[in-house]
Amino acid sequence: MEGTGPSSIPLGDLLNSRRRRTYVGREGERELVRARLESADPQWSVLYLHGPGGIGKTALLDVLAEIAEDVGATVVRLDGRDLSPSPSAILAALSDAVEVPVTGVITSTEERLCVLVDSYEVLGPIDEWMRTRLLPRLPATALTVIAARTPPSPQWRADAAWSALLRVVSLRNLTPGECREFLRAVAVSTQLHDRICQVTHGHPLALSLLADVASRGGEVAADPLTPDLIGVLMQRFIEVVPSPVHRRALEVCALARVTTESLLRDVLELDDAHEVFAWLRQLSFVEAGPEGLFPHDLARDVVDVDLRWRDLDFYTEVFHRVWRHLRRRLTSCSGREQQRVIFDLKFVFRNLPGVLSPVDWESWGHHYPEPACEEDRETIVELVRSHEGAESAEIAAAWFRRQPEGFYIVRRPDGTARGFFGLLDLSRASADDIAADPGAAAAWDFARTQSPPREGEAITQTRFVIDATAYQDPSPTLNAIPIMTMQRYLCTPRLSWDFLTLAEPDRWNEYFAVADLPRAGGADFEVGARRYGLFSHDFRRVPVDAWFEQVAVRALSDNPVAPKRPAPQLLVLSQPEFEQAVRQALHDWRRPDLLRRNPLMRTRVVCDRGGAEPDVAELDTVLRDAVDALADDPRDDKMVRAVDRTYLRPAATQEAAAQILGLPFSTYRRHLTQGVAQVVSWLWDREIYGRHE
Repeated sequence: MEGTGPSSIPLGDLLNSRRRRTYVGREGERELVRARLESADPQWSVLYLHGPGGIGKTALLDVLAEIAEDVGATVVRLDGRDLSPSPSAILAALSDAVEVPVTGVITSTEERLCVLVDSYEVLGPIDEWMRTRLLPRLPATALTVIAARTPPSPQWRADAAWSALLRVVSLRNLTPGECREFLRAVAVSTQLHDRICQVTHGHPLALSLLADVASRGGEVAADPLTPDLIGVLMQRFIEVVPSPVHRRALEVCALARVTTESLLRDVLELDDAHEVFAWLRQLSFVEAGPEGLFPHDLARDVVDVDLRWRDLDFYTEVFHRVWRHLRRRLTSCSGREQQRVIFDLKFVFRNLPGVLSPVDWESWGHHYPEPACEEDRETIVELVRSHEGAESAEIAAAWFRRQPEGFYIVRRPDGTARGFFGLLDLSRASADDIAADPGAAAAWDFARTQSPPREGEAITQTRFVIDATAYQDPSPTLNAIPIMTMQRYLCTPRLSWDFLTLAEPDRWNEYFAVADLPRAGGADFEVGARRYGLFSHDFRRVPVDAWFEQVAVRALSDNPVAPKRPAPQLLVLSQPEFEQAVRQALHDWRRPDLLRRNPLMRTRVVCDRGGAEPDVAELDTVLRDAVDALADDPRDDKMVRAVDRTYLRPAATQEAAAQILGLPFSTYRRHLTQGVAQVVSWLWDREIYGRHE
């Protein structure tokens, strides 16, 4: 019959079939769930499974989902790794499968409902909401299975009502008999069973890894007492992957937060990545989520560390390729999706010795800022008052009135403010507004003293950063700053200076100097009794892409420090200075020795084409491009010929050029003046906005 051959079966179905065939153990948990779902009078409602990483929680949830489906229940899967710990995210995920009214009981189309929650430890911030608000809204017949690395919080047992409805199971290693049953199912030679059981002690991930190694002909001998058993097993597994391409694919999977075929194609430079993607997907320690594949945390860290130790050059290359793939994605998305890509960008830095700022990795990527509303105004002012005093609170209130769209809230699960920060656009502020705030005045004065913004260029400042609990120590609020500032760098047209304002600035010097956001010397200021410092970057001198590259290179260093000799930076010329430099370059066009000293050699319009250290040929090409642009319009022909005979193929004198062109001298001069003005305008446009692709 058509459609019944192997080629018509989805790979996911084949993988699920294989997992069912090889799954062993957890008989008690399976029977407990089956009996509960089949009971006409259920006596309990929540099964809480907990155990360390690699103990098999996710695999058990897969099996329990099949049991629930077999008895006709509606199954809803939630994974803390894919959700922000917020009620809105949980309710949105539930609404994909069941009816979620604004109030009242959540219902499903089937009589029974089974909700499976994986990686519940990530949802810890909303544990109280889950226990007291969400679960009570489920039907009395519903079963919820929670899997976490940590036991339930004491509040679960402290509530007498919950203690009667809760079953808690601590997952243990498999028994020797279960280990042998698994090894038989995956066709490992019986001669190896005793040794593998002894080495793994029944740890499911270790057992699965070593079975993979054995099935590929690898060595299974290992010290059963080693404190780094998973690391040893991963090393053995890496040694027997099918090919170097498969090894590289595994290394990419370990570095990136999630892996897709598109990522593999790009990073590994493959025409078709389907085969290696499918191979990754069937590995025992790799799981599939809504966004792609990801390895078990233990496996991820082992592969990552192994590659850095074994082949730092290739690790650096993979890092840059993954990083650039994500960087390209940033330009094709916006809003929350863009924020998630920025989260992925930062994720690849997590294990590097040169991570450039203090990060609360426990909450990283789980709290996204949202625009503050008028109802948040008083909360914001009070947060400033409690941490920085009344004078600072008055300044914050004034900025909220002037630029409310620049304030962002990081919320707790219950919707209250965990913290906030304010992003100001000083180039849109009045002189009086800036003068009324010592922090804004310090930033504005520093920018104008060091390298004034040109007309139409923006100066931005992160003026307030306050977490209700941690103030400016690592926290979900502090985590949100790079998300929003990177988004601002990408989305602010003609950004010149950007400033970050922090209290106790001395402790931040090393972090931000390495990140090319050095302390703005002489720009410290005081409000009330507290001293603040500014950290600054001029994006005209080192544009966003070059800045990203610098950050990546320094983070990969074993001992990242700010360079003693700064890399060559772009020269920021005012419009009159730029025009004068262009006119001088035209005059000196036939003199490479003079062109080499022209200020244009260090401007964006030339460096965009020739890199950080362009040669004279790049300036020559840029000038020719500007003249060629005139030639594209027939109406400019007279101007092109005047410029050509004056600078490209110069006559002995301007009078001689006019004679060659058959023009009165005054007409020739008019055409030349107009032509030079057009060349200047064309080059200035590219200096300000970059090359037009």
